[in-house]
Amino acid sequence: MTTKEIILVRDVMKQNFDMIDGMITVSEALKKMKHIETKTLIVDKRDENDEYGVVLISDIAKQVLAKDRSPDRVNIYEVMAKPVISVDPKMDIRYCARLFENFGLSRAPVIENGKMIGIISFTDMVLRGMVAE
Repeated sequence: MTTKEIILVRDVMKQNFDMIDGMITVSEALKKMKHIETKTLIVDKRDENDEYGVVLISDIAKQVLAKDRSPDRVNIYEVMAKPVISVDPKMDIRYCARLFENFGLSRAPVIENGKMIGIISFTDMVLRGMVAE
């Protein structure tokens, strides 16, 4: 019997992400985006007892663009999801894919020791994980 190599979330996650404040407007947040390929904005904790939030570009499209709301008048906290389901960097990508399927996720922050270290998506798991085998 051959053993299959275990590929961890840490091995395939994106380390570049945009961290923003929940009080800024959608317009300001979009201007601050540096890593458009992630399609995700992480909302920073207000303090050590708070949790991270997340805003996907699709959330902005559905809750601001489709509803004809002004991005200059909508704050990020109004469209973010919080708390987020996060992933441990030592998780096997097969279990991560199952987690995504069970909870209807497309991407999630990777948290280590309470700090955000990356973002993982189905695309990362398939293109970086399966192709690397």
